[in-house]
Amino acid sequence: MVGSLLGTEVQRVEDPELLRGRGTYVGNLDIEGVLHIGFVRSPMAHALISGVDVAAAAAAPGVVGAFAAADLDVPIPPPFAEFNPRCARPPLATDRVRFVGEPVAVIVGESAAAVADAIELVDVDYEPLPVVADPEQALDPAAEQQFPELGSNIAGGFRDPAGADVLADAEVVVRARIENQRVAVVPLEGNAIAVQPGGPEQDYDVTVHVSTQMPHGLRDGLAKAFGWEPERVRVISPHVGGGFGGKAGAVSEHAVAVALALRLGRPVRWVETRSENMQGMPHGRAQVQFAELGLRRDGTITGLRCRVIGDCGAYAGFGGALALSSTRMMAQGVYRIPKISYDGVAALTNTTPVGAFRGAGRPEAAAMLERMMDLAAAELDIDPAALRRKNFLVPESFPHKTLLGATYDSGDYALPFDEALRLADYEALRAEQARRIEAGEKVLLGIGTSAYVEITGGGAGEYAEVEVHEHGARIKVGTSAHGQGHATSFAMIVSDSLGIPLESVEFVQSDTAEVPRGGGTGGSRSLQIAGSAVQEAGDLVLRKAKELAAARLEASVDDIELTDGGELGVAGVPSATIAWPELARAAAENGDRLAANVDFAPGGATFPFGAHVSVVEVDVETGFVRPLRHIAVDDCGRIINPLLVRGQQHGGAAQGIAQALWEQVTFDAEGNPETGTLADYTIPSAADLPSFEVTNTETPSPLNPLGAKGIGESATVGSTPAVQNAVVDALKHLGVRHIDMPTTPERVWQAIQRGASATHWQEPPAAFETLPVRDETTPEDAEEAVV
Repeated sequence: MVGSLLGTEVQRVEDPELLRGRGTYVGNLDIEGVLHIGFVRSPMAHALISGVDVAAAAAAPGVVGAFAAADLDVPIPPPFAEFNPRCARPPLATDRVRFVGEPVAVIVGESAAAVADAIELVDVDYEPLPVVADPEQALDPAAEQQFPELGSNIAGGFRDPAGADVLADAEVVVRARIENQRVAVVPLEGNAIAVQPGGPEQDYDVTVHVSTQMPHGLRDGLAKAFGWEPERVRVISPHVGGGFGGKAGAVSEHAVAVALALRLGRPVRWVETRSENMQGMPHGRAQVQFAELGLRRDGTITGLRCRVIGDCGAYAGFGGALALSSTRMMAQGVYRIPKISYDGVAALTNTTPVGAFRGAGRPEAAAMLERMMDLAAAELDIDPAALRRKNFLVPESFPHKTLLGATYDSGDYALPFDEALRLADYEALRAEQARRIEAGEKVLLGIGTSAYVEITGGGAGEYAEVEVHEHGARIKVGTSAHGQGHATSFAMIVSDSLGIPLESVEFVQSDTAEVPRGGGTGGSRSLQIAGSAVQEAGDLVLRKAKELAAARLEASVDDIELTDGGELGVAGVPSATIAWPELARAAAENGDRLAANVDFAPGGATFPFGAHVSVVEVDVETGFVRPLRHIAVDDCGRIINPLLVRGQQHGGAAQGIAQALWEQVTFDAEGNPETGTLADYTIPSAADLPSFEVTNTETPSPLNPLGAKGIGESATVGSTPAVQNAVVDALKHLGVRHIDMPTTPERVWQAIQRGASATHWQEPPAAFETLPVRDETTPEDAEEAVV
């Protein structure tokens, strides 16, 4: 063929349907006779339940049923990732509630209005219990216990026997207590599910339409919970209005909806409101990090000690465990660090459970390490860019096995870093910064840098099928797109392999009746794993087609090639060709399909990396921060479609910058949400953000045939510490060394007032000393546990 389609900018084929308003979401599905669901949610963060009276609600007009936990048999669905089974969450609260917004009862009605009215009629008797909303306070032995049978609020944890010894030969040690604040996922569409009951005489016991990132995982979870064979459950995920990790796996409300459909024998639907989403969808981040970095006076790193608290929220789910897994795994970052000690503890609090959010543990690690690098640069009076360059792992060391169990596949960390500094014109920025300070200006310039590496892919493989028919080709994959551009990128791979026009490639996903298995979408896995499966399936189809063509054209299979016109022909004989539709018919005549399916297993996890530079202005009189520029150079291995990569960079940077400057979920001392609406929780608009300057370097991975690495979360990992560093950098001449995120005007102003008198270190809670010593695991085991 003339040239490869891969690596070129191709407009997204998914967009016309959405732009024309033809997208289908759970909320606009036309389901005959559907009932509406609404939940009675606890207004208290911690209380015993002494009674739930649903009688008045059940008798209200338009209400079909009203149920508390005792009235409805709902099994607990398997969590997305089980951390401590002794802290499992019931679908409806039973003996006690543990966070504001926890479902206590459910109302079913003929209309959403009838349900909303009936919710107000449910009478719940609560006996208040003491509340612990802060993860550090939760570790105090005197704190109220969320699960008394545990004996503490520690859901899990370990300590490293090396401890302070890793700092023994340091000439300088910098220390900081760092908050990686709790943030809300805030997808445009919240959780949503519609359940249609079936029966033994039908193909499925239940058909579930749900807004999820992982249809097959949700199918398997519901089947296990309700005692079905997986093939008796059909899960369909229509268009999904954003996921960002918040829609991975089944949630409590999903199980309740299924139980209600079975109980009532009618379809039911629940669409989460925005206030429910802010209170109930698992939050992200929520770590308190105590970090100590040892160095020689020339800037060489000698050791790193980390003690990290992960806030589980009310139940011991995926989120709190990230402090013990992904954050630990990536704590070494891009640097040569000869000794590392890492202790991690997951704390239970009376707050919304914490789960996955774009990056899931990796942004937390990068933010901690990159803050320590800037603190070290300030302490040693070394330019922060020079300090990073001095300590980078070198390309010759790859593949590189870290002290914490990761094996970095490939990397050249100085390459994107130097490019980001060049694009930013770093020296000119430093000169302008100095000029403003010398002139006594009130609006100062801050320049922040970050260098990062993260882990993507690996773990389970992925299914893909490619079929050629008379009208084009059809792709089926086990991933589930919700905005990333899978249909475009996978069609590009097939078009490039088979010469079939892009517009003739159909894309099928997110229906367990159509696609037999799949791992769904998360952890930036889709292109490198599912894309590789698509490529391998396409190669098998091409081989099959060549055999058919050879028989038809009376030639050797070895002489059959794909022509520039997208047909199969005999090498050196331009007139001897056969088109794909004829080949598809030939396969059908043989009682076969011109198709192949593949379960691709990667050779291991991949490790994207990159560098970001943030330029901000800080008003010293008001503390107001304005982002001026953001430069991102991200390396995701081989790039298939630069347009899609750029879109992921833009979206990731927007969320990362938002965490650094604006977003934070907070609770008062009684566990009441203070940021439960978008009037209180400040997400940025496009007007608040600068135009992003993004580009890429390409360091292919040897672990998959595409050479690809993940890109969906990279810009979130790199952007947050760059912006936080930039804010502090603007004020470093005033003695300011650290400001926790979000760097709001109030926090910035207070830091300016405190100046060099500010303290940014305190001893970690004593609970760290009581943790069991970490069991040794092999690097392979550790990496697999993260992915």
